[in-house]
Amino acid sequence: MHRIAFIGSCWHKAIVDQFREAFTSRISELEQGEVDIEYIEAPGVVEVPLLARLCADRQQYDAIVVSGLVVDHGVYRHEFVAQSVLDAIMRVQLDTRIPIIYGILTPQDFLSEGREAFFLEHFIVKGHEAANACSKMLANLSRLAA
Repeated sequence: MHRIAFIGSCWHKAIVDQFREAFTSRISELEQGEVDIEYIEAPGVVEVPLLARLCADRQQYDAIVVSGLVVDHGVYRHEFVAQSVLDAIMRVQLDTRIPIIYGILTPQDFLSEGREAFFLEHFIVKGHEAANACSKMLANLSRLAA
């Protein structure tokens, strides 16, 4: 049985939840139901690295999955937020040696007509891809530990 922490941002929750549902369905299929997933909601993506670190420090999870959406609403430089979050997540992963499957997307164009509907569908694809990556990492960890 693999234990997975899934941290999802609540900004654009309907879209991020598509990722979560797709991930859950696919990882259960790939791991033949042998997964126990703890779901944790972060207020936004900036809080995700701290929650990932707290989860990793517990040493109870085989993997951590993070999901969110960083959108340019014209208020601040979203690229800085996205880069800071990615850098922090990578640091957590390398410091703790617990794989973190990264599903925080930063679309180049989110505000154009039809883009929100596109991302509702796109996050399903990304959730499946994250499950595939997570399953592969779990297999790699098992092989390397043997």
